[in-house]
Amino acid sequence: MALVADDTLAFGEEDSQIGQNGILTHPYVTLFHVAFKVAAIVSYMLCGWFSNSFITSFVVIVILLSMDFWTVKNITGRLMVGLRWWNYVDDEGKSHWVYESKQGGKINERESRIFWTALIISPLLWSLFFLVSLFSFNIKWTLLVLIALTLNGANLHGYLRCRMGNNQGFGSMTSDFFRKQVMQNAINIVTRQATSPTTNTGNQPNTTQGV
Repeated sequence: MALVADDTLAFGEEDSQIGQNGILTHPYVTLFHVAFKVAAIVSYMLCGWFSNSFITSFVVIVILLSMDFWTVKNITGRLMVGLRWWNYVDDEGKSHWVYESKQGGKINERESRIFWTALIISPLLWSLFFLVSLFSFNIKWTLLVLIALTLNGANLHGYLRCRMGNNQGFGSMTSDFFRKQVMQNAINIVTRQATSPTTNTGNQPNTTQGV
């Protein structure tokens, strides 16, 4: 699949020199790759200790998840493992998904291990949280976990496609619809919670005991 002409991102032209004695080539990038994931997970597990407001916890965690998604998709994957996935719309209005792997250059093996470990472990933990919240009948928190799984799963899927060299169409009409529905339901729940005359204090995520 040909790339669009206005693709201005100098993909593959980043500094690919490996740090001396195994030191990370991009230490700050690596830090943020892990930090946003850890912050979102820890906030979910401990938010009930600091606030009884579901809305506050929901907004904080979604912001952290969004920051993690954007950082991984646009920065850490490109710099740490030389992979990139992205989308563009052609002149006919059709959406195309592109999966790229940098040709040539060396990848810091330590950074690569950190990247893939964090990318895989994060959705696994959110899957565990999903089971806990589902069987605890915490519907609101189940919705939040679904958002986390959608964002983390999208990056994992995209980078696995890059790694396998599959540059075909994404075929994501179903997943796009699912993501839209999840976000719409999240907005509806937050809106109802904000306008509710009573404050629920028993809707804290019960994950600290099972993790």
